[in-house]
Amino acid sequence: METALASQYRDTPQGREADAILRACVHCGFCTATCPTYQLLGDELDGPRGRIYLIKQMLEGRTVSRLTQTHLDRCLTCTACETTCPSGVRYHRLLDIGRQIAEQKIERPWRERVVRRGLRAVVPHPRRFSIAVTLARWLAPLLPRALSKKVPPRQASSGRVQSSHQRKMLILEGCVQSVATPKTNDSLVGVLNELQISAVSAPEAGCCGALDLHMADHQAGLAAGHRNIDAWWSYIESGIEAIVISASGCGAMVKEYGYLLRGDERYAKKAERVTALARDISEVLSQENLSRFSRCGEGRRVAFHAPCTLQHSQQLPFSVQRVLESVGFRLTTVADAHLCCGSAGSYSVLQEEISQTLLDNKLVALQSEAPEMIVTANVGCQLHLQTQASVPVKHWIELLEVRA
Repeated sequence: METALASQYRDTPQGREADAILRACVHCGFCTATCPTYQLLGDELDGPRGRIYLIKQMLEGRTVSRLTQTHLDRCLTCTACETTCPSGVRYHRLLDIGRQIAEQKIERPWRERVVRRGLRAVVPHPRRFSIAVTLARWLAPLLPRALSKKVPPRQASSGRVQSSHQRKMLILEGCVQSVATPKTNDSLVGVLNELQISAVSAPEAGCCGALDLHMADHQAGLAAGHRNIDAWWSYIESGIEAIVISASGCGAMVKEYGYLLRGDERYAKKAERVTALARDISEVLSQENLSRFSRCGEGRRVAFHAPCTLQHSQQLPFSVQRVLESVGFRLTTVADAHLCCGSAGSYSVLQEEISQTLLDNKLVALQSEAPEMIVTANVGCQLHLQTQASVPVKHWIELLEVRA
């Protein structure tokens, strides 16, 4: 793709990055075949190729309209298009750059501004989010049914095994997951303990920064990365084996720290080290002897929803399935498993109609073979799926409970 970037972008780091991404695109259109929004809406501008042209026009100095922003907003950032792109176009990075420019040039309607600021002010902060969720649970009986179903059900912590082993791994507690689904990391700690690995948590670490970054506040997103790197660094220097992350959305973000902070003189090398240590829990378990868990499955039928951040962003499309099958679970067939469930971080709030259509389609596929339960690898998907599912929805790591 030929480009002619406007002078205000041409010699900036973001401009050079965007230019290289644009030039890699060959207009083939393979991306449209796997884009959920293009499949639903049938509009070229609601597919990756169309959005690439919109961003190109912005970078070349053409007028940015509210319509441009709307089409960029509708992208799920699922990166299914990157999985199918034969040219290796880093579309999600171009999208982040395009959204930031659009946000600077277009003033949103006041209602959108309030909602978006509210999400960013509450969700990445566990204490604030916990208060908001508690209030929502109290008010749930008074809310419309469609809204009350979005309130996460209460999930008490199942407790953690305190252990001390020679092998040690850091875990990311996260923001939403630590409040809404505490059993996930409780189970993670228990599984690591069974493998003679101590799970270490850094209290100063927090949100991975993905929400801010994808909502066009790059500085806040990178600041979250700085904070986490600082919180983890002493543990890294002491020799921890890995940074284990059970929420695939957070894992995808942490694995990008090295790239996102490559130009940061203070953090570049540290970020590169963090990225090298970051592991989804399925990656860790795939390298371990799981005979201790061999009785967990016992032929139970489960449907696995592969989050976009696991199968596309992290390129781990079958890692969880292999672990579950190795310990005796029977996985049902899920049609169109590459398509997003519609959660996509804040998307289920900001683009509710499209999100709900994607959710309906996903649940038809997941429940078609009558599974005992649905399991997934990301807290956002878990909370979104359980609003409509007719069977329980859990994080898959909860299934690895050793039976005496």
